[in-house]
Amino acid sequence: ERMKRFRRHGQESQRERIKQELYGFNKTVEHGFPHQPSALGFSPSLQLLAIGTRSGAIKLYPSIDTEGEVCLLLSIEQVELVTLLDDNSLHMWTLRAHHGVSELLEIGQTHTTPHHHPTTSLLPLLKIPFYFPHTLTLIGLPCVPEEYGGRRILEHVESLQENPVNQRQVLIGYGRGLMVIWDLDSQSAIKHIPATQQLESVWWTEDGGHVLSSHSDGSYCRWKVAGDDPQSEQEKSEVPYGHFPCKAISKIIQLPTEQGPPFLFLSGGMPRASYGDRHCISVIHSKTHVALDFTSRIIDFFVIRDGPGEPSALVVLVEEELVVIDLQTEGWPVIQTPYLVPLHCSAITCSHHVSAIPLKLWERVLSAGALQNTHYSKKPWPMTGGQNLAPDPPQRDLLLTGHEDGTVRFWDASGVCLYPMYKLSTAGVFLTDSDPNDNLNQGTEGEWPPFRKVGCFDPYSDDPRLGIQKIHLCKYSGYLTVAGTAGQILVLELNDEAAEQTVEATVADLLQGQEGFRWKGHTRLEVREEPVTFPPGFQPFALVQCQPPAVVTALTLHSEWKLVTFGTSHGFGLYDYQQKNNVLVRCTLNPSDQLAMEGPLSRVKSIKKSLRQSFRRIRRSRVSLRKHHVNNAAKLQQANARLEAELAEMELAPVQRKIEPRSPDDSFTGLVRTLYFADTFLSDSSHNTPSLWAGTNGGSVFAYQLRLPPVECRGEDPVTAHPAKEIQLMHRAPVVGILVLDGHGSPLPEPLEVAHDLARSPDMQGSHSLLVISEEQFKVFTLPKVSAKMKLKLTAIDGSRVRRVGVAWFGSNRTDDYGESGLTVLTNQGDLHVVSLPGVKLQVQYPCIRREDVSGIASCVFTKHGQGFYLISPSEFERFSLSARCVVEPRSLVEVPSQTPSATLPRALEPQPSHCMFHDDHPNSLQLMSIIIVYLWSDVFSYSCASGDPEISRSRSDVSIHL
Repeated sequence: ERMKRFRRHGQESQRERIKQELYGFNKTVEHGFPHQPSALGFSPSLQLLAIGTRSGAIKLYPSIDTEGEVCLLLSIEQVELVTLLDDNSLHMWTLRAHHGVSELLEIGQTHTTPHHHPTTSLLPLLKIPFYFPHTLTLIGLPCVPEEYGGRRILEHVESLQENPVNQRQVLIGYGRGLMVIWDLDSQSAIKHIPATQQLESVWWTEDGGHVLSSHSDGSYCRWKVAGDDPQSEQEKSEVPYGHFPCKAISKIIQLPTEQGPPFLFLSGGMPRASYGDRHCISVIHSKTHVALDFTSRIIDFFVIRDGPGEPSALVVLVEEELVVIDLQTEGWPVIQTPYLVPLHCSAITCSHHVSAIPLKLWERVLSAGALQNTHYSKKPWPMTGGQNLAPDPPQRDLLLTGHEDGTVRFWDASGVCLYPMYKLSTAGVFLTDSDPNDNLNQGTEGEWPPFRKVGCFDPYSDDPRLGIQKIHLCKYSGYLTVAGTAGQILVLELNDEAAEQTVEATVADLLQGQEGFRWKGHTRLEVREEPVTFPPGFQPFALVQCQPPAVVTALTLHSEWKLVTFGTSHGFGLYDYQQKNNVLVRCTLNPSDQLAMEGPLSRVKSIKKSLRQSFRRIRRSRVSLRKHHVNNAAKLQQANARLEAELAEMELAPVQRKIEPRSPDDSFTGLVRTLYFADTFLSDSSHNTPSLWAGTNGGSVFAYQLRLPPVECRGEDPVTAHPAKEIQLMHRAPVVGILVLDGHGSPLPEPLEVAHDLARSPDMQGSHSLLVISEEQFKVFTLPKVSAKMKLKLTAIDGSRVRRVGVAWFGSNRTDDYGESGLTVLTNQGDLHVVSLPGVKLQVQYPCIRREDVSGIASCVFTKHGQGFYLISPSEFERFSLSARCVVEPRSLVEVPSQTPSATLPRALEPQPSHCMFHDDHPNSLQLMSIIIVYLWSDVFSYSCASGDPEISRSRSDVSIHL
């Protein structure tokens, strides 16, 4: 007995070592566009783009291949970053190389309060519009009007600008309109600009001779500041968009050109009544005047220049995307974004990941995508900072996202950067309200303002029934099937040439003539009868329409057998897309399940009705208690005694909880959750046959034996399906996955995988096993007898339920010739599990997603190599890895320009207790420190506003990043 215990302990230790080599949880990178951006910055010397968000994150985007994300971090060496947050805290960061990559480290912080103002000696460090004391001495300026004399009447500081010619002079713009030029050496005001309109922003021209100011009434003014006169004179005042009331011009920039007039950039200023809801930046150069019309609110913008020369690109950060305009090409086209592409151009409704794409398919998809990008500028991406130190990805991976507008987008998910490859639109097959000839990118000739639509974010769908719900791609054959909200299933194939064809619909009646049901949801989509021209790429050639047109809940493609199976809340079907006919239609609807016959709108009404009834019952019970209030002490004691007796009768293991079987009358018991093709043993143990397996929400599993004609007769002889097995799980828990294991206990390979020599043939000599994964447990059955073999309980142990499951291969990080298959599992608690195969034993468990993040859990998709993606916001995927070998993470290095001197940290920002204050004895080396500054105007910073106009005294909670 002692030897057995010693041997068992040694085996457990060995297994633990193997687990460490196979498994390891890491959240590696965030793909997509930052959620709720609030700040923008750019370093011309380092070629780095920084974006700040409302959640307090700073994301740094160097070059195309080094997209990365760091929260409140940056990566530069000997270059400092100062951030000001909405809690009035100032933080200083520095970028240093650590283990060969750049990391951002905090080196100091302090805190400001409404009664504590930064001193003027900080201005050389800040060099940006920043909070500035209101107590500037205006003595010595006899021409200042009396209404500017009070401290509070000046309102908050709206903008700061450094003199481009003399860095010791700063232009201070107050909200009331007064602008003051402050000399840092003499600590006094040397000139003032008496504007009368509410000030929005200021800009000091490069020659230092003029100041531009923009105002809340949609006007901008030009002021001459050269000379010794203490009061500047207005040279020009203009309202670009007419005499009617206009919105404020929130930012103004003017940049010179080598030859010809300067570029003028204005944000806002649209006529309030007609176009007050537009988000525009006007670009004016010579006789060219364009109002760039964006689909979401403008956060900030800046202009990139080729050295000291002409402006080359306009970079605009709006709430939902980043847009870069080429200013050197005729027509000012958009430069395609290599990263920061808005994944949510239309809302994401589903996703599908395909690993190890063959090179031929990869190149064909890229070629089709390139034909869709001819309207973009040919210029390269203008921001190229940083070095990519990450190794080349070992394989080509695709992430497919389905969207609410009926599009499917293909993304290169091989590495850190999620790059757009190709977009498929299914709307052309159906009749919708949209006109395909509409050109949204061009305004009407002669229109004023001269609008031009830019950006790809479009949250509005022409018809919500177009939404994509399920996707399945065969990487070997190039066949793709997508299913939508209105019960439509399209089968597409990849074609390198444009084709004109008619897509005919085959109706699948899933009710099978059952009486007493009436569909209350949306109607089916009408198919175009005339031929449709489809561009190169994936082109539809077959269409199945489910009746009733409910949401498709399961979809699987078998390209070797030329079959597609689909399921809804009413049943499932099998479609032969070679002969274009239905092979099988099976109704799984429970006679008592009337809720499955209601559409989404009807379900909302039902929920409201049930809530109303619940509140009525509560009110009635309270009234009843008030009327019949008696001493219930004796009754309470009797109820407790009965409860104790029932608990004593329960025979439960100490680590398990009682799981009540679900009623067969529960709603949506017939909803099909999973579909699976397998070549296995159904009738006897000596003859394997193709089969179809379906699992429902009520814990039922249906198996059908398929008879396929010989290859030479495949186009004429029909495919047939015959019922073979039916399993009903005891607790009627929803079936979320089905898997057949071969004689070696390995999952069966994908269709055509063996034919392409990418997987070994399955073992057909030993007995196969059926693994049924429900929300509550994993259960293994023998085949063909379907007798229970083993199981792993999940809900009974910790109360969690399976929400997502996938099959993955985990390779050892120590040796290339060892690995294991396993199940990757996500529960409703947000925990990730790895379950071994074929032993069905829990290996590791990691917390990943907050249990309250229901949408994040529902959006999770696993890869074949132990990685996964889930939405952390409508526009961002979080990438994670459960594999110790396969980890995709950003590794980049930012080199500091050699001319950057080593800066010393001022005492004011040295690490000190939180109550430390600014000091006014910094050396002049402060000028060397800041590359990028993040600042945020908060309620506290605008506490001295005197005006009651909400548009004028608005509380600015937007963050900005400036140089």
